[in-house]
Order: sequence, then structure tokens, then C-alpha cells
Amino acid sequence: MALRSLYKQRRTLAALICLMASGVTAHVQAGAPESAVKATYLYKFAPFVEWPASAFPSQSSPFYLCVLANEPLGAMLDQATSGQRVGEHRIMVRRLGSMEGGQGCHILYLGKAADKSTAETLRNLKGAPILTVADQNPSVRGAIIQFVVQDGRVRFGIDTSAAAANGVTISSKLLSLAISIRPGV
Repeated sequence: MALRSLYKQRRTLAALICLMASGVTAHVQAGAPESAVKATYLYKFAPFVEWPASAFPSQSSPFYLCVLANEPLGAMLDQATSGQRVGEHRIMVRRLGSMEGGQGCHILYLGKAADKSTAETLRNLKGAPILTVADQNPSVRGAIIQFVVQDGRVRFGIDTSAAAANGVTISSKLLSLAISIRPGV
């Protein structure tokens, strides 16, 4: 069973590396291509993050990937995650009416929002075992992963202090793919 899990994790890492190097990310255009890449990244991050056991009520409980209800990535996430699992947990996409409903999520995508509620949500979720992901925005700090479009490619930076504060552990494999690793990305 452990060997099977290791093999599956290696395949996921290979897919993530290929995604980063592929032509799909090479020339991000407005709209669907960027959204599709981000949607894929969101669920591909999961095998490279370790959540505390307390983040799951049971061994078979779902893995919740959460987005705001009006987030355009939602439909793409439904398609990308169909039939996917994180270990023994079936991935389910949850649409939130507001960011305040982030408790119970394993990954929370905050998108491009840059208002007070985003910063407040990040402060309120500090210490909760949630991998927070946002689009790069200098006025919003505290997300564990921030997407960056660099040279026409969707890349990401990782804030290790935010991860530690939320009790999630980012694997060295994922850290090696980040364009920046530092506290306060």
C-alpha cells in the first residue's frame, strides 16, 4: 500500500512538473487558459501537502477544495477533480457564499479579491489547517500559496511561515517548484 502511494505521488509530481513546463502555461491568455492552469494546480497541490489528522473527521471523509460561488474556476475545478482523490479522501469542490465559510475546507482559493474581507479571512483562518491560495496582490498578505503570472506562465510562491501557522506541511518537492519560498510571499 505504501509503495502504491509513493508511486501515485511520483506520478502526480511528474504531472505537476510537466504542467509547469508545458506549452499550456507558456503563453497564458486572458480568461480560460489561465483559469484552467490554476484549477489544475489547485488540486495537484494536495498530494504535496500534509494536513494534521484533525483536519479530517474520519478516514473516508471528503477532501474539500473551496472557492467563492462567483469564482470562474469553479466549473473547471468540478471537471478537473471529477473522480480524483487525495489519499483515501474523495475531492469535492465546495462553493462558498462568502470567504467567511472557509472553515472545513482543506484548500481555499481566494482568487484575485483584494479587499478587506480577503485580509480579514486570512487573519481569521490563521491557525486552521487550511491551505490558502490567492492570486498575487501586494495588498493581500498571508496566503500560503500565491499564483503569479511570470513571463506568460502561471507560477507560484510559497509562504512557509503562513503554512507553519496553519499547521500544514509543504513537501520539499513542491517547495522546489516554487519561484519563491519565504515568509510573507
